[in-house]
Amino acid sequence: MAIPEHARTNFNTLLRAAGDGNLALMECLDATSGELRYVLCAVGRDGGDIIMTPFGHLADGNPYDAYLPPDPDNPAGFLTAEQCRGTA
Repeated sequence: MAIPEHARTNFNTLLRAAGDGNLALMECLDATSGELRYVLCAVGRDGGDIIMTPFGHLADGNPYDAYLPPDPDNPAGFLTAEQCRGTA
């Protein structure tokens, strides 16, 4: 499965921001749920203004429970939660 170009571009921007020391963790509210989120942001400047560009939030709880990785045996698929736990 190919990662889309916009995601690669955003990732490279995030890497540059981290390398330049322009990365921040900002406390925000989720616009839909109202839940508290800790958002990874690139920090930029526009004249005297500081611009925070959000890239995503940190996973709540155990991140291994939040995401299912790609299936190494099926390029178009993902592992199931049971496979990740070793119960499949």
